[in-house]
Amino acid sequence: MKGIVVSPGIAIGKAYVLKHEEIIIDESLIGSDDELQSHIEKLRDAVSITERQLNEIVDITERRLSAAEADVFRAHLMILADPMLEDMILDKMRNLRMNVAKAVGEATEEAAALLASLDDEYMRERVADIRDVGGRLLNNILGNARESLDSLSEEVIVVAHDLTPSDTAVMDMEHVKGFITEIGGRTSHTSIIARIMGLPAIVGTGDVLSKVEHGDFVVLDAVDGDFIVKPDDDQIKAFEAKLSAFIEKRKLLDAIKTLPAQTKDGRRVEISGNIAAPGDMKGVKDNGGEGVGLFRTEFLYMNRSILPSEEEQYEVYREVAEASKEYYTIVRALDIGGDKAAECIKFPDEMNPFLGWRGVRIYFERLDIIKPQLRAILRASAHGRLRIMYPMIISLEEITKMRDIIEECKKELRAEGIDFDERIEVGIMVETPAAAMNADLLAGDVDFFSIGSNDLTQYMLAVDRGNEIIADLYQPLHPAVIRAIKQVIDASHKVGKWTGVCGEMAGDEMGAAILLGLGLDEFSMSAGSIPTIKNLIRKADYARTAMIADECLQMKTTGEIEKRVEDLLNEIYAG
Repeated sequence: MKGIVVSPGIAIGKAYVLKHEEIIIDESLIGSDDELQSHIEKLRDAVSITERQLNEIVDITERRLSAAEADVFRAHLMILADPMLEDMILDKMRNLRMNVAKAVGEATEEAAALLASLDDEYMRERVADIRDVGGRLLNNILGNARESLDSLSEEVIVVAHDLTPSDTAVMDMEHVKGFITEIGGRTSHTSIIARIMGLPAIVGTGDVLSKVEHGDFVVLDAVDGDFIVKPDDDQIKAFEAKLSAFIEKRKLLDAIKTLPAQTKDGRRVEISGNIAAPGDMKGVKDNGGEGVGLFRTEFLYMNRSILPSEEEQYEVYREVAEASKEYYTIVRALDIGGDKAAECIKFPDEMNPFLGWRGVRIYFERLDIIKPQLRAILRASAHGRLRIMYPMIISLEEITKMRDIIEECKKELRAEGIDFDERIEVGIMVETPAAAMNADLLAGDVDFFSIGSNDLTQYMLAVDRGNEIIADLYQPLHPAVIRAIKQVIDASHKVGKWTGVCGEMAGDEMGAAILLGLGLDEFSMSAGSIPTIKNLIRKADYARTAMIADECLQMKTTGEIEKRVEDLLNEIYAG
């Protein structure tokens, strides 16, 4: 069976099949006001119990992992205390007369459905956090005991439909050797915790529970994404050898992750990480990242009915700035719109929201959104090396308007006697064909470019990257895409500026190999990919990759380019 690797490694052992009991909610309606009050009291009691349990998980996570990882469950406490969620539950009880369990279940699913509809993978993965909190609250309302993985008697590989972040955080690490789930994604907190713990894990296998029984001998290959039930002796020997080779490679990556990202012939590039919350900083540092190439700020605006205040944002940005004093952090201004809606911002109905009111286009009409964010970032820049980046730019006029807005913010802060970095760098995401094609016209008016390769690819090719029907047409190594990237890099270098990539292409070995040859200056990726890409760069010869990239720029098909880059990778790793 195949799955998505979310935490690399290999494990061999017995399966522990975890099947949480289905939560059964009765459909009865509330009758009298006295009964309503009784159900409200049940809700209050369950919230108190859930709060106590989550605080215990925070303590466990802080002891076993770090304060940063415990922030995951502090966020769960925030979800539990969110007045919007409470209002949704109470509204269903008071106005629709739903019983408390039914109201909690419905409200949880509505909040989860909102996030699940978004195009941003990180925000979609927060669905698991909302369902984790909602499920725990429901179990406490109904008095259900939930099976836990905190005290096992033998070494096992956990097999489940899904694991909540709290399931993973309290795992008995002496006995759990890895896990596999039927659903899930790379950026879920469960996957993030698995990577931090060093647990081999694959997700998204589909119907695996029907094919494995409790106690079956299994092999979990979280390198190639394979899961084998009842392997024969030859398969076991092969995977034992593969495990030994994996351990040796991991030792190599651990040894080089703090070394500079420099090719054999001396070209130095920067390797940085993408984060979506302050707690993600630890993973970037632990994996040898040299900065943060993309700090997504959308989490501050989601699942709330009012905009975050300047002060609230300042505290978050200051935390990141202080944690990255020796590095730098590129803070992307709010990138909302498309299918990333937020209750605190009223969006119009649009025929095609992906090409509509989103990103920088919102700022000019809603200064009440962008000015507090810019002021907060500027204030935080006094505490560390921050940079600002604007999304969805298509013209020089937009850059000029944003310069006027930020200058107004600076003028206000000076008048208020508030410190900030007067020379803070400001750049743009290059994710639209217009920005890529006009890079030479824009480069002189910004400090840097950061290519959002995911969106640039889908917009260049007119292919929805979330549409499975045309998934084969989404090709990051398409001739049009690599030609556009080369054009952007050359335009920045011509005026002494630099270009990075903060999309998936930077963290993929084939993508990184050609980006290096195209002359890219900065590679930003998920923290777990940093050692692998740094190792690739240190083994590569820049002159050779540049020659291969030039060849690829002359090729007419994606297939030709992919084959040439595969050959280049084999050449690099062959030494």
